[in-house]
Amino acid sequence: MIPLQSLQADGTDPITQWLIDLGLGAGIANLIGPGLAFVAAFVAVFLVGRAITIPLVDRILDSRGLGEHGKKPIRKIVWVLVVFVAVAIAFGFAGFGDFLTALATVAAAATLAVGFAMQDVIGNFVAGVFIFTDKPFRIGDWIEWDGNSGIVEDISFRVTRVRTFDNELLTVPNSQLTDGVVKNPVAKNKLRLKFVFGIGYDDDIDKATDIIVEEAEKHSDILDEPEPTVRLNELADSYVGLQSRFWISNPSRADFVKTRAEYVQNVKERFDAAGIEIPFPQRDLSGQVEFAGDAVRTAQSN
Repeated sequence: MIPLQSLQADGTDPITQWLIDLGLGAGIANLIGPGLAFVAAFVAVFLVGRAITIPLVDRILDSRGLGEHGKKPIRKIVWVLVVFVAVAIAFGFAGFGDFLTALATVAAAATLAVGFAMQDVIGNFVAGVFIFTDKPFRIGDWIEWDGNSGIVEDISFRVTRVRTFDNELLTVPNSQLTDGVVKNPVAKNKLRLKFVFGIGYDDDIDKATDIIVEEAEKHSDILDEPEPTVRLNELADSYVGLQSRFWISNPSRADFVKTRAEYVQNVKERFDAAGIEIPFPQRDLSGQVEFAGDAVRTAQSN
């Protein structure tokens, strides 16, 4: 039986000593023994780490309510850590102590150099961790930021991939989504929509308000609670603005566009039937024309 203990007093690893005890020559035993010791220790530590660490991490992530899209990259990091620990222990078990010390020194220096050279990458990585833990949005959500908008298709620790509504793929560094304001209209189970209907100054405001509310109440995708409301919010140059506010449930970009378009069309048709006009902007340019004409006549007289 192989004695799973630390190195012998003379620095020989247990497997090499075991081979020597079996009658194998010291030269051959010292040649193949450390390699076998390394493999045996690595496999043992890796299997134990996988059997204990991965299920433990999964239970912790489940207790935090993290979705599958968040578990996957964290599992990868845990796998890397398990492999690293298994390699480190295997080096020590095989008697490669000096080599392990040198490797650690080189790794520390390399880490420092790489850290300075990859500040942006590290920043995006940290931002990715915040996205996975804070969950400001998920895969499939519709988000808006810095004048851009689209559906989240993938979230990694470095970048987030967003498909725009023109079917363009945006690869966004995670730091851009954590340093600024990101709007997630579909984060909750309800979304309030607004639309301003402009009517003429001679039209009946109360009648127009009733039509706007009635069409909202008729639409199957518009919620009755909270109830739709209409407020006069603008007295423009050519129209009176009536702002309608209404709610939809389980919002998505497609639902938002479809519901609003159908609702606005229904109100427009009711306005037409009731003789309520939606005026277009008008501008009086007569003063400018007269000024231009006076300038021409002045130039001709001179």
